[in-house]
Amino acid sequence: MYQYTDDDQTLIEERVAQFRGQTQRFLNGELGPDEFRTLRLMNGLYVQTHAPMLRVAVPYGLMASRQVRKLAAVARKYDKGYAHFTTRQNIQYNWPELSQVPDLLAELATVQMHAIQTSGNCLRNTTSDHLAGVCVDEIEDPRPYCEIIRQWTTLHPEFAYLPRKFKIAVSGSEQDRAAVQLHDIGVYLVKNDAGEVGFRVLAGGGLGRTPIIGQTIRPFLEKKHLLSYLEAILRVYNLLGRRDNKYKARIKILLKETGLEKFTALVEKEWLRTRDEMIVSDERIEAMKAQFVAPAYDSNASDNSYQQQAAENANFAKWLKYNTVDHKVAGYRAVFLSLKAPDSPPGDITADQLDAVADLADQYSFGEIRSSHRQNLVLADVKQSDLFALWQKLDALKLATANIGTATDMICCPGLDFCSLANASSISVAKEINEALDDIDYLHDIGDLKINMSGCMNGCAHQSVGHIGILGVDKKGEEWYQITLGGSSENEAAIGERLGPAVAKNRITSAVTDILEVYVEQRQDQQETFLQTVQRIGLEPFKGKVYANH
Repeated sequence: MYQYTDDDQTLIEERVAQFRGQTQRFLNGELGPDEFRTLRLMNGLYVQTHAPMLRVAVPYGLMASRQVRKLAAVARKYDKGYAHFTTRQNIQYNWPELSQVPDLLAELATVQMHAIQTSGNCLRNTTSDHLAGVCVDEIEDPRPYCEIIRQWTTLHPEFAYLPRKFKIAVSGSEQDRAAVQLHDIGVYLVKNDAGEVGFRVLAGGGLGRTPIIGQTIRPFLEKKHLLSYLEAILRVYNLLGRRDNKYKARIKILLKETGLEKFTALVEKEWLRTRDEMIVSDERIEAMKAQFVAPAYDSNASDNSYQQQAAENANFAKWLKYNTVDHKVAGYRAVFLSLKAPDSPPGDITADQLDAVADLADQYSFGEIRSSHRQNLVLADVKQSDLFALWQKLDALKLATANIGTATDMICCPGLDFCSLANASSISVAKEINEALDDIDYLHDIGDLKINMSGCMNGCAHQSVGHIGILGVDKKGEEWYQITLGGSSENEAAIGERLGPAVAKNRITSAVTDILEVYVEQRQDQQETFLQTVQRIGLEPFKGKVYANH
């Protein structure tokens, strides 16, 4: 993984010192709340319902074991012994004391971690495929380009105060596991007809109040022009994006109102004017690739004894099926650590679990841990011969719930339990739904099903693109939930369609089980997924069941 230079380290240390002074001035009454708000947002600090919330950057979801141990130490010392992984691969602390945040940031800086640009109207953390570098469907490892983008975006003087927040995702695989089409800019590594690898660039994606799928504005971009083209997009947006209405300030609204053809022409004009000023040289690309060399794989690792162990242990077999995937190197598999145990809030992890994960990474996966788009963790390089031993240890840690990609692998925001913006609860509702789904899945093998639930229109849990999307709304002080069906964040990205009127909090679990009963009854066979069934039969059968007696 990328190692910070002296310049990188100096930057984050100086930012910590700067923010320490700003915080102290605020606590002393020398800075007003509005003045301090801008400064704290530049350092990832929000004011939530109960306490400040700090969001720590995890660039493209990649962490070393020493960083994870530091995250554990921070959770114990400055929080309540746990932390929360987000859909943008970052990690959040919900209970730090404001006066202690500079000390917290200083500790993170010792392991090359920070909270710079994890909030505010700026270029946010670049995200990517959590299986980058190991997946079998990869065209090229996207992480070197993610790091090039990260360095370009960090403290970019022209884009420090954009009309709204701005998010970039990069994927190098045939299968989109990073929700690339739902970002302000999406970048796919692709091959042209001549076999050359470059980028397909999309713009105008985003969720929240107005969910929109991004559109291709450049089918093929040479690698050397990556930064100049992204900069051209940002310049057009910074100049023309609305600043009078924050709900209409995202690039998705600008592109929609301008039209794809005109917007693309504006970008191309700006790009042609400046593209030769910031070429990404072959030497720079190769130097960055050298930061992401493959680990020292064992060439004699093809031990298939785990298959016999799976034949003798049904729980291990189920975990293998759902929580491990093929690896590009023979004898290895990538392993998912589920942060969706039945009695735990989705995405949450304790300090003790973080320490244990760091130890397991050192023992089984070359000291590296990854966070995923769906709020889970990944050990990307596990020998097949180690799978059974690893599963036993993960099971003891409650990190082996065999549910990756299934109904109980739910994306969920903190909701009303923590967030000051939320209209409705998420965590308690997710727990209730999961308890009901466990039995259904056991009886009917529901398979590939993605449920996403957000507590407000900001859509932090991406409910708009869930196979089943659940959105909390306020109705005269009461918690209600709107349901959408048919969304997807993968290759064939789609915005879910609203099923009908919102349902009351005490009915949302039964509504979800009603939906799944219709699926089980209507699917052609067990190979037809939930999404395929929805696309084939439409919404009416689901509406009939959910609203039959209401």
